[in-house]
Amino acid sequence: MKNSKYILAGMSAFCLVLITATSIKSSFLMPLRTGVGFVLVPLQSGVNAIGTGLYNALENFSSLREAQEENKNLQMRLDQMVEENNRLQSELYELDRLRELYQLDQEYMQYKKIAARVIAKDSGNWFQVFRIDKGADDGIQEDMNVMAGGGLVGIVTDVGANYATVRAIIDDDSNVSGMSLRTGDTCNVSGNLTLYQDGRLGLDHIKKEADIQEGDKIVTSNISDIFLPGILIGYASGLTTDANNVTKSGTIIPVADFDNLQEVLVITQLKNGDGGDNNAEAAD
Repeated sequence: MKNSKYILAGMSAFCLVLITATSIKSSFLMPLRTGVGFVLVPLQSGVNAIGTGLYNALENFSSLREAQEENKNLQMRLDQMVEENNRLQSELYELDRLRELYQLDQEYMQYKKIAARVIAKDSGNWFQVFRIDKGADDGIQEDMNVMAGGGLVGIVTDVGANYATVRAIIDDDSNVSGMSLRTGDTCNVSGNLTLYQDGRLGLDHIKKEADIQEGDKIVTSNISDIFLPGILIGYASGLTTDANNVTKSGTIIPVADFDNLQEVLVITQLKNGDGGDNNAEAAD
């Protein structure tokens, strides 16, 4: 470090001597001035070139730092905009779901209901058994009907103080007494996880002479023990006469989506009249 200082001082002194020598107008010093010129001019050009290069390098480095800082600020703004956009999309999606739930509530105004969020589910691809964030403290009881996505979802099977378990109609253990909304002919809707891989449930116990046709709306029937009447389940499909030549069977396309349930409506009255106003009894 010290040697560098000495070298720099020496070079500075040498340049000063050369400049002084070239500035003195004397015939005696003319050869010296000429010789010095040969040395000094290239040296000055080199120094100027080095200085210019260093200046340009520093300027480029400064521009690079500014560009990097600007890029960092732009990236931060972009991240904030992406986060804000994701939040708005999530809120819009939730708003659409709540509007759908509100519409469902309006379609079944004869039943008292309470909204609940899905907080857990059994392992598997679908919500065949799931848990909601409302329980006994909120008036939830076993056998209360659960709706979402335009129609019937399932039934409450277990209740805690602040939670309840729901078995969906797609579960293998589920059976719902249904009927054609158009004709009143009865049928049975059976849960079948294998069939639901194609988005369908079982439709059976239909009398051969029953006038249930492709596309008919199937709703919960009056004769069900636990399901309230008139709740849409889905649409009849693929009806054929059974081998016994006495009954028909087919499949049903459910209106509810069991791939991603997030909010549901629980009807806070039971088919036997407990848990709320006895509207269902009149329907029976």
